[in-house]
Amino acid sequence: MTQRGLAAARAKMAAADIDPVAIDVFEYYYHQLEGGATGMIPEDTIEPVEMESLAGIEVSDEEAADAIRKTAVIKLNGGLGTSMGMEQAKSLLTVRDEHSFLDIMVHQILHLRGVHGARLPLILMNSFHTAPDTHAALETYLVEGFAVEGLPIDFLQNREPRLLADTLDPVTWDANPSLEWCPPGHGDLYTALKGTGLLSTLLDLGYERIFVSNSDNLGATPDARIAGWFAHSGAPFAIEAVRRTASDKKGGHFARRISDGRIVLRETAQTLPEDREALADLSRHRYCSTNNLWFDLAAMEAKLNQRHGVLGLPLIRNEKNVDNADPSSPKVIQIETAMGAAIEIFEGAKTIEVGRDRFIPVKTTSDLLV
Repeated sequence: MTQRGLAAARAKMAAADIDPVAIDVFEYYYHQLEGGATGMIPEDTIEPVEMESLAGIEVSDEEAADAIRKTAVIKLNGGLGTSMGMEQAKSLLTVRDEHSFLDIMVHQILHLRGVHGARLPLILMNSFHTAPDTHAALETYLVEGFAVEGLPIDFLQNREPRLLADTLDPVTWDANPSLEWCPPGHGDLYTALKGTGLLSTLLDLGYERIFVSNSDNLGATPDARIAGWFAHSGAPFAIEAVRRTASDKKGGHFARRISDGRIVLRETAQTLPEDREALADLSRHRYCSTNNLWFDLAAMEAKLNQRHGVLGLPLIRNEKNVDNADPSSPKVIQIETAMGAAIEIFEGAKTIEVGRDRFIPVKTTSDLLV
């Protein structure tokens, strides 16, 4: 039955012109799903993790400037602001003085280019929903020469079929065919970089590392000191962390896997019900992710080539109704991954504690007012 479901899902993706690399990645997770994988990380398999702090490191101005000049910036821009009453890209929401998230991001990059003499590109990972509106909003900046020669201003996140929970067949929903599809989570970043050829292009143009963050986190600027620290560390991958507070009790956290010593990022959806108390223990698990990531381009390309395009991030099994507004509609499974989970793929990956000023996400209207 599931072989039929996989064949139907692959055919549906191919008919929608989904990149072959993304189809192979979907198949990898489909097999995990049919094998009963849940992606859960039990509390007895992990231990607390310690890390250095940005406040305690020394990076010379020369190191910082050299590192930021070889850095490219990617902002995740696939989300719609539906929870805040919008029906377009959330980054187009006005934040301050008639400037949107997108306006402020562009101005931040322009400022840093001037300070460091860097060509620092800003590239957006859009979804099919956000690309048109974002392109229109960027027209003025593109005319002014904001784009970096040889690089696109954006690339598209992939999409995949939602699966019926009882059969793992791709769902058909004639009332609204768009509900038959879902994004694969922001872990698709690496698949999309590989499939679009952008990863190779950045390397060919002399870039050495990428800084990635969410478009709704205006504290997440490509900091030259952190770029210098990351370059000097020799690490292939790193994530900025902050101390958890009471408002983070229900969120994910960093830990160290006991079996091999690798750092892992455990999301709430990967926590067993009996481990929820440990998840909320701020004295045990003290750090959470800002979703501000740094990775070495050559190391990422080598790992993806070694694994034939399938990085192998931990599965997140997300079950919901095909139509969230209709609880009687069929249960479906979305196969998702988190980009921060790539930290466990790379030996020598690091975390660094940063201040809360680098983690100012706007998820609700209340956050925007603050």
